[in-house]
Amino acid sequence: MSSFRTTEISDPQFDASGLRFLTIKTPSLQGRGDICLFVPEVANDQSLPIYILLHGVYGSAWSWALQGGAAQTAKRMIQESRINPAIIAMPSDGLWGDGSAYFAHHQKQFDQWIVRDVPLAIRENISGADANSPLCIGGLSMGGYGALTLGARFSKLFQAISAHSSITTLEHMPLFVEESLAAYSAFTKQNKAIDLLIENRNNLPALRFDCGIDDNLLEANRLLHQQLKDATILHEYQEFSGGHEWPYWQKQVEKTFLFFDRVVKIAY
Repeated sequence: MSSFRTTEISDPQFDASGLRFLTIKTPSLQGRGDICLFVPEVANDQSLPIYILLHGVYGSAWSWALQGGAAQTAKRMIQESRINPAIIAMPSDGLWGDGSAYFAHHQKQFDQWIVRDVPLAIRENISGADANSPLCIGGLSMGGYGALTLGARFSKLFQAISAHSSITTLEHMPLFVEESLAAYSAFTKQNKAIDLLIENRNNLPALRFDCGIDDNLLEANRLLHQQLKDATILHEYQEFSGGHEWPYWQKQVEKTFLFFDRVVKIAY
């Protein structure tokens, strides 16, 4: 029996390149939410890890797969034995405004949609996913903010966090969205990723993040790196050539998959 009011899943005979699509109705969103999935072909009934990738502003469930090439990258890395098979989950953010920022506001629980509903829907509908499947969370830009903040707040659920070109505070949202800062900040007093990371420092998952040297969020990411160093919170931080753009994320998502794979191997 499904945990959700309604569930719609794509027919495997029409799936392309290992992509599946799942739509569920949930009280968290007061409606339906979409999840795009890459599901690898495996020979046995192992508990596959679930790697959640959060998209940025303007995007949706298809963004990581059809703009970022995440499914193709994961498939290639598995075939090359660079990473072990894993399910790549690419949910929508709940589709509020130009971006929900992945926390609860306007009577919708965008955080619970990601940390509770998405894993549960996958475990109930996708072969190879079960209660023993390790969870990791990553994202880009607004999705990087989501990965950092959700990974910190719900640290016991995740093995690892990886973020690219991250928004590090809600004060950055008006740089990208039509909605005002007040539309977000009125619903939370914890709007900086560093505050949540420090608050949950004793239980944090393994953490890495990166940023392009031509990105307008570079200084904010450098500041987060320094703040984590000052707080003696273990993490990895890297800078690469590139800006706040899909060619950068298409390339750097490999770092996320390698990191998740390494952490999951150590934990299990």
